[in-house]
Amino acid sequence: MSSLLMIITFFFWLLLFYYSLLTVAGLLYRVRSKPPSQLERYPSVAILIPAHNEAVVIADTLYAMSKIKYPGDLQIYVLNDCSQDETGEIAQYYEHSYPYFHHVHVPPGEPRGKARVLNYGISVTESDYICVYDADNQPEPESVRLLVEAAETVPGAVGAVGYVKTMNESANWLTRMIALEFSTFQLLMQSGRWMLFQLGSLTGTNMLVKRRDLLDAGGYDPYALAEDADLTVTLTERGGLLLIVPEARTWEQEPETIRVWLRQRTRWMQGNLYLLEKAMKNPCMFKGRNLFNTAQLLLVYVCFTGFLLVSDLWFLFGLFGMTDLAQAVQVPLLILWFESWLIYYVQLVSAQMVDKVIRPLDLLVSFVMYFSYSQLWLFILLRALYFQIKLKRTKKAPVWDKTDRFQQAGQQDKSSRMRLLP
Repeated sequence: MSSLLMIITFFFWLLLFYYSLLTVAGLLYRVRSKPPSQLERYPSVAILIPAHNEAVVIADTLYAMSKIKYPGDLQIYVLNDCSQDETGEIAQYYEHSYPYFHHVHVPPGEPRGKARVLNYGISVTESDYICVYDADNQPEPESVRLLVEAAETVPGAVGAVGYVKTMNESANWLTRMIALEFSTFQLLMQSGRWMLFQLGSLTGTNMLVKRRDLLDAGGYDPYALAEDADLTVTLTERGGLLLIVPEARTWEQEPETIRVWLRQRTRWMQGNLYLLEKAMKNPCMFKGRNLFNTAQLLLVYVCFTGFLLVSDLWFLFGLFGMTDLAQAVQVPLLILWFESWLIYYVQLVSAQMVDKVIRPLDLLVSFVMYFSYSQLWLFILLRALYFQIKLKRTKKAPVWDKTDRFQQAGQQDKSSRMRLLP
């Protein structure tokens, strides 16, 4: 038992060292990162916005899109996926008000979900770049230009990824934790992976890809619930680079209740389990630069979750003296737990520092996130495993569980937003 414990401890320390290295590299990249150079000629861009019953948020999204500043040809497509609310009416209003807005009716089809809708959007556009934003996103005016400049100035780049920030961060503790998670694990860790290995991951929104590379990769896998992660692996396997551009920011609405958050993250987890299953069947996933993507999937969805569970159990055994064995080894295990929490906390605080926003309440939220927010991932993994196994047994198409939207405080209603148009 002590030998097994030593092996587990060694690999846990190795995992902690890896994430510590990513944190340092991410901080260096964020500090040194500069906006890319302007171009002599700007390629054409098509922004695709998948929309299914998005009337609550789509007016604010399209209003933000109308403020985008891009020197080249920019076309914006609202991909209306059989909406039953006022999404179509709002999209049609913007199409009549601006020549570069387009309301596209996506025909029904299977499997339902974002990937199929995006593939249809690609088929009805002809731009050099495909840029994707979710229906609840409000990009800053310069975001698209910054993404294009980065993708055009780095040799071998096939696309670029920006920073997703939380517009309703101050709503409650959950949204604050989500905001901290995004700034740390969606951006800081991403920046570290790019600096160390020249690897980037598509985030599903605030991202763009060159059309020719997207078509050569076969478009999106319509059966992938984590379509962004799946496309990342395909593009990386083909040798493409996906740059990280922290200066290109969009603001996104995040779940304000545990119920909505659990459903959203279960879909994400299930999508990554599907991708992990595909990786295990593809020898190319363990060669070249894609080896790091496969290792990342294993670290996050297998190794880290397993170690977290083991350390949780041993922490409780040692804390309450439930067995003689736990009493004999409780000190190193409790130290290991403390080291895990400390590194996690340092990562969260580091992300706040580089964002130049440090609030006392966020420091308190960061302090408790490892004991609360991160532990929920164990439940999410079990829930996603159940749904994925059930899906495999029934041989049905995956069901896209759309994240619920809501009217935010201070958000203008549809008619108010539409009256602001010329």
